[in-house]
Amino acid sequence: MANSSRISPEITSSRCMTEKVTATLNFEMTNYLQLKGMGVGKFVSSPVFQVVGYDWEIRFYPDGVRTDECAGHASSFVYYHNQSQEVSTTFTLSMLETKGKKEVASFGVTHHVFSSEKDDWGYKKFVNRSLLKSLSRLGDGCFTIRCVLTVRIESPPLEHPGHLERMLKDGRGADVTFRVGGQEHRAHRSLLAARSKIFEEQLFDDPMTEMEKDMRHVEVTGIDPTVFEMMLHYIYTDSLPPGDDNGEGYRPAVMQHLLVAADRYALYRLKQMCEEELCKRLDVHTVTTTLALANKHHCEKLKKTCVGFMSSAGVMAAVVETDGFKEHLKTCSRPLSLEEPRGEKATINPQDIMIQARDMKGYVRK
Repeated sequence: MANSSRISPEITSSRCMTEKVTATLNFEMTNYLQLKGMGVGKFVSSPVFQVVGYDWEIRFYPDGVRTDECAGHASSFVYYHNQSQEVSTTFTLSMLETKGKKEVASFGVTHHVFSSEKDDWGYKKFVNRSLLKSLSRLGDGCFTIRCVLTVRIESPPLEHPGHLERMLKDGRGADVTFRVGGQEHRAHRSLLAARSKIFEEQLFDDPMTEMEKDMRHVEVTGIDPTVFEMMLHYIYTDSLPPGDDNGEGYRPAVMQHLLVAADRYALYRLKQMCEEELCKRLDVHTVTTTLALANKHHCEKLKKTCVGFMSSAGVMAAVVETDGFKEHLKTCSRPLSLEEPRGEKATINPQDIMIQARDMKGYVRK
């Protein structure tokens, strides 16, 4: 007879978090008539632009990419440079008249996975060449090709995060030591490389021999030891370590420094987590530096939250009366000090910071 008793199974879980990062590139053509006649298959290309560590460019073929398939059309493609890594995207390509911004050609959203086998994707019949010729004669010969590219980032799922945390704490099997601000942190190169493209390049793509790598020590500058330790905890567990003892979570200064570190090591989910925390903890003492960091590190949601917070009635007057405001304005690309802030009260027009916020520019990211 079968035993009717039951045992509780060990339940493990994993998750694959997906983020989307969008960038817009405008590639301006100054004179189509000079480009016309380059020859079939010949192209001009935009500067390379980077989205979450991947390199892209727009390629425009004035006389078409192939004679038999273009039928009097110019062609345009999105070209992917990192063919060794597969990446899932959606994008749109359109053409605008430069002066009036009138749309000359446009296509719907395209879903495509770029890989080593297919490193470009676009439209052979992008725009009729006769239309471009007509526009050039009537106007200044200028037009703009616009690419709106969204890259999907899937954080690798972590199995047994508790086991990995124990690996980090006991250092068993660790093969790299980081020296950070006088402290040493032992870690496992393979795990770091799997979680961060930057660590992969740093720890595996240099010319050192395998024996040298096994015994290597890495000096890290520009990061507080506590912040680096928090970043390692995230890499091993896909979560932040417990917050401050008072139960109120992390101070904004800590989250600002961790956001900078996450961006430096291309840990985009950690960067998003810091962004969410900072959005919840905005106040008159932190909004100035938070806004500057949001702009510098392309955190669109955080930037909008800061501007909205400062637009509230009475907030700007309180912001400019905070200690250290003038100093933060002078060095606004730095995060708050991890030490307690000190400084004198500032006397500055509240409109100045709002104008600065309004004029901040960069890639359009969502």
